[in-house]
Amino acid sequence: MKKKENQFVSLIFNIVIPVLVMSKMSGTHGAIALGPKISLGLAVSFPLVYGIYSFIKDHKVNFISVLGLVSVLLTGIMGMFKEISPMWFAIKEASVPAVIAIVVLISIRMNRNIVKKLLFNEDIMDMEKVHEKLAENGQAEQFDTTITKASYWVAFSFVISSLLNFILARVILKGIPGTEIYDKQIAKMMALSFPVIALPCTIILVLVFLYVLKKIKTLTGIEFEEIIKK
Repeated sequence: MKKKENQFVSLIFNIVIPVLVMSKMSGTHGAIALGPKISLGLAVSFPLVYGIYSFIKDHKVNFISVLGLVSVLLTGIMGMFKEISPMWFAIKEASVPAVIAIVVLISIRMNRNIVKKLLFNEDIMDMEKVHEKLAENGQAEQFDTTITKASYWVAFSFVISSLLNFILARVILKGIPGTEIYDKQIAKMMALSFPVIALPCTIILVLVFLYVLKKIKTLTGIEFEEIIKK
């Protein structure tokens, strides 16, 4: 079984350190003052390096991770040019979850639903046992319908994330790109992104996951504890 990613380490590299760098080092005076451009570049480098490290370690491309890396790179590039309007930054922030929502919807239409991979990690959960029991009970089609319904809710969660990302960026980013104030505003936006955006979307995903687990029990009689691989 592959070792699960340490979420605490991920949080430190992707949010905590970048926020501290942009909020504490973007000034032009003081012992640790790097200036707005250097501090933004340094802050962006942490999630970028972490993402590359994760890719090398896992030896596979994760579509969502790639989008995240592209978003990080664009944040760094857009934050260094005064000519770029904060509106474009807001659009960029909204585009990542919007693209994910579109991909989920397309996968439903093409009968190549990717939500199963989002909800069920086959390294941890014995989904083969579930599918065998579904076939035995003649409930495979009903389970597919359940997954389709769950997928629409997952897509909806990313639509909500897209809207909240856009609104948060428009409310907070008022400064001029390439300035100390702008860097601190980006840091503030990143700090607020978890309680304002990630938490509500996570709640929706957890509710969807619990709904699917309940349907699995109804259709197969298998308890959640029986699905977990030892």
